Amino acid sequence: MTTHQTACILCSRNCGLLVDVENEQLKKIRGDESAPTSKGYICQKAARLVHYQSNEDRLQYPLKRQPDGSFVRVTWDEALSDIASRLLRIKKQHGGKAFAFYGGGGQGNHLGGAYSRQLLKVMKSFYLYTALGQEKTGDFWVNGRMFGRQDCHTTEDVENADFVLFIGTNPYQAHGIPNARDTLKHIKNDPVRTMVVVDPRRTETAKMANTHLQLRPGTDAFLMAAMLSIIVRENLHDKEFLAKHCNDFDAVEKVLLNVPVDEFVRRADVPLDDVYVVARGFATARRACVRIDLGIQQTLNSTLNSYLEKLLYLVTGNFGIEGGNNLHSVFLPVIGHTDERNEKLVHTVHNKMFPISGIFPPNILPSEIDNSSEDRVRALFVDSGNPALTTADTPAVEKALSKLELLVVVDVAMTETARYAHYVLPASSQYEKFEATGFNLEFPTNYFHLRHPVVRPIGESLSEAEIYTQLLEKMGVIPKRFPILERIAKWEPKGTCHVGYIAALAATITTMRPNLAPYAASVVYRTLGKSLGPAASASTLLPICMAYAKKHGPAVMRAGVKGNKLTLGTKLFRRILGSPQGAIISTHEMQDVWSLIAHSDRRVHLLVPEMLDQLRILKDTKIPAETEQYPLILMAGERRNYNANQIYRDPKWRKQDHDGCLKVHPNDAEAYGLGHGEKAICRTESGAISVVVEVDDATRPGFITLPHGYGMKYENGKANGPQLNRLTSSKHCDPFTHTPYHKFVPAAITPLRTLPVFSDAAG
Repeated sequence: MTTHQTACILCSRNCGLLVDVENEQLKKIRGDESAPTSKGYICQKAARLVHYQSNEDRLQYPLKRQPDGSFVRVTWDEALSDIASRLLRIKKQHGGKAFAFYGGGGQGNHLGGAYSRQLLKVMKSFYLYTALGQEKTGDFWVNGRMFGRQDCHTTEDVENADFVLFIGTNPYQAHGIPNARDTLKHIKNDPVRTMVVVDPRRTETAKMANTHLQLRPGTDAFLMAAMLSIIVRENLHDKEFLAKHCNDFDAVEKVLLNVPVDEFVRRADVPLDDVYVVARGFATARRACVRIDLGIQQTLNSTLNSYLEKLLYLVTGNFGIEGGNNLHSVFLPVIGHTDERNEKLVHTVHNKMFPISGIFPPNILPSEIDNSSEDRVRALFVDSGNPALTTADTPAVEKALSKLELLVVVDVAMTETARYAHYVLPASSQYEKFEATGFNLEFPTNYFHLRHPVVRPIGESLSEAEIYTQLLEKMGVIPKRFPILERIAKWEPKGTCHVGYIAALAATITTMRPNLAPYAASVVYRTLGKSLGPAASASTLLPICMAYAKKHGPAVMRAGVKGNKLTLGTKLFRRILGSPQGAIISTHEMQDVWSLIAHSDRRVHLLVPEMLDQLRILKDTKIPAETEQYPLILMAGERRNYNANQIYRDPKWRKQDHDGCLKVHPNDAEAYGLGHGEKAICRTESGAISVVVEVDDATRPGFITLPHGYGMKYENGKANGPQLNRLTSSKHCDPFTHTPYHKFVPAAITPLRTLPVFSDAAG
């Protein structure tokens, strides 16, 4: 038995873990008290990670699909040689528009993204689709307008706030804040602190709150606009802060003053007096912050919601302070900046969609494949993703995948998407290689955790670094050897901290062989990586550390990293490599927030014309009314005790809610003749599935919920739980960003016993 330090890979919090390993199997899992942020905290989901690491769907060898749909084992050389040949042929015949990439770094698996994105450069394609593109791009777009770049991302200092406003989020289950359940208990038990939850459900977090505004689904924009109007009408906005740090408040103020408060609150269907109390309390609190999540980012008015929630903390001056909302430094560049006003920006052929943060929305991918255009997507790589289950309109996705000329899936398990692939390539699991998350969203102190492998890779599985580097070599875009760089990396004295290697690398890719610059990640992996042994795939962190130290030098030194302009970044690199428990990488001062704003004037630009236009017409916007055919609103994707996206395939990991029940209010259960625990059919315009009913008074009447993270066919058996996206439509989305309205799906439910015939295809 050996004990290893690592981290959880289930959410953005990246909590540190201690894992006991025996005979290459994970045994006991517990929190690591030496982890710099979580300090021993662990939730019930992390404790069951053995079900991720060891399950019967794990891939061990490269597989090639046969004409009859079966798969046969092939060698890596056979697979990569054929894939390279087919990619080059498609590129030559159809150009870069024929290729797209989906994923490229799953949750906590972001080092691989540096290597996989190189394939887009080889193919001269800009078509990158990720899960963030169906969750967060509205938020990213608003950040770009208000803070200057779409990769300026805000965080919230919940643990130090006097007043916390949770909107469309349930951190008790979704986490997203430090040591979520402990933090919520501290707030609840502190009589001078206030917690308010805005959610159509009486969630676990809502039960702990001082006030729960249980609004009507899809009315978040109305409620937030009303709160902002109250704050401005009552002169509770922070005039000094706005004058010092923000532009164009006057234009925003005029629109907010015209908001019909009483009407908007009535449409949200919450007590008017409570809204006034919350608005006044938030505005007058000494330190207040807002925490939001997919509840307002995947529902009606999703982009406007992102704008309004930022106005709440900006108008009240709760930005750039302890206990407020803040920007944070960025270590791994998970997203970028792509402004649609740039005439040179590439749009998709079929939908004419522009990227946000360099990402395209998965909602449009099926139609970009399944159309008659000569420039349609013909080849697709899917890495650490399962769009056949996680993208809206599963039947449309399945149809599109089956029409591809080449589909390659890189994953740890035989997913639903992999079953449509021409080649399935086995990646090492997240506990069999050096890996990390890029979701380091902390301020003022930021950290990074490079996880060390705790068990050996199974079968012939490889790291993404090795898979994509070999593929680039097969495609002839990089050589297999770099003798000079390899010698420098191997023999450079440790005291020089890789300075000589960096100089030689820069000379190679900028002067001697600039054609290699797009593939620097693999060049570093093949050279510096060899000197790092098992940590080879982490070699790309060296240039990232140098760039981070150059940009945030004083903050890096405050974190205890010692070095000069030449060595600070390399010393940071060595700290990260030598810290299996995770490492503090920077400690900022509060005033550094203003230097993180990307606008040249270092001010927040409040005027976003598109959003003010939407706010002006909000009073004329109708919430879709319940119809006789679809009288209920389904939230397609609830976070519960035992669901975790798609990372767990083996259903035995669940201690509760094995079926992923449909939660129904008692009034609705009585109205539609539904009994607790019985089977029913949930229908939408897109399809129907079989569900198990759970009568639950925590939901609003007329509002039903299903969890995400179910529906996998483990060991090729029946789907274990609801396949949500047989109920969702790719067209039911934000018209600007194409973000799906998963939290607002008109639906109906019928007891199964009342239906004489029901097709097995529905679940």
